[in-house]
Amino acid sequence: MQNEKTLGKISAKLIRKLHDENRTIFEINHAQNILGKNYNAIVDLLRDLVKRKIIIRLKAGKYLIIPQEMGSGENYLGNWYVVGKEIINSRKYYIAFYSAMNYWGMLTQPLIKIFIATPKRQIIPREMIGRMIFITVKENSIWGIKEEWINSKEKIRISDIEKTIINCLTYPQYCGGITEIAKGIWMAKDKIDYKTLLNYANRYNKNVVAKRLGYLLELLNIGDSNIILELKKYVKDRYDLFDPTLSIKRINKNSWRLIDNVGQKQIKNIIRF
Repeated sequence: MQNEKTLGKISAKLIRKLHDENRTIFEINHAQNILGKNYNAIVDLLRDLVKRKIIIRLKAGKYLIIPQEMGSGENYLGNWYVVGKEIINSRKYYIAFYSAMNYWGMLTQPLIKIFIATPKRQIIPREMIGRMIFITVKENSIWGIKEEWINSKEKIRISDIEKTIINCLTYPQYCGGITEIAKGIWMAKDKIDYKTLLNYANRYNKNVVAKRLGYLLELLNIGDSNIILELKKYVKDRYDLFDPTLSIKRINKNSWRLIDNVGQKQIKNIIRF
């Protein structure tokens, strides 16, 4: 914790008390209760602490303490999942897409943004632009959600593995594209409940999502033949793009009526590493 000489007595008292309460994220009223000062005085104090990089303003009226060992802490956000929960304005939010993939061990690179699905449209706070992505979803699509303990005190809402896969195959642009999703499925293959995954595909009932899923399971040779057969019922007359984040080109033919613009070789190479 920052020492009193660096902070000044009043700021040091605030930070010390917040640490004693194990409160790394706090609001203006918390500071008022600790210091017994009026609103304007507290706002001025917190503005000064933000300028000195002692705390970060997450959104209007909400702040995060930067640990002393982080130095200037310009890019510090603490626990990304908790920060996302604190910033979003809807109780029906959930951690989704790339961020959910990261939580379930489906990524090989570090998380640099937090992706949050919410039924309530919300503007990203100025301080979080480039760090957070809010995706507005229909309320009736919010299912397959788990509450997970993220630390000893707090839970977060996050899509389970199977719903994460369905979400990613619906919106590959929020998950790094089909190759990244295929890699994630392969990494999590022993944790996936394939019966639940099929039930989710049926519940979601979108042909293109079911076809992408079936094609990937077939290429990666995971799941079982009954699931592949069940997913085949979604193959109709229409052709759909395998990866909408890439240019339209046909690399490989397939029985799923997908325009494969990724290539089977690239997908199968995932298994080798």
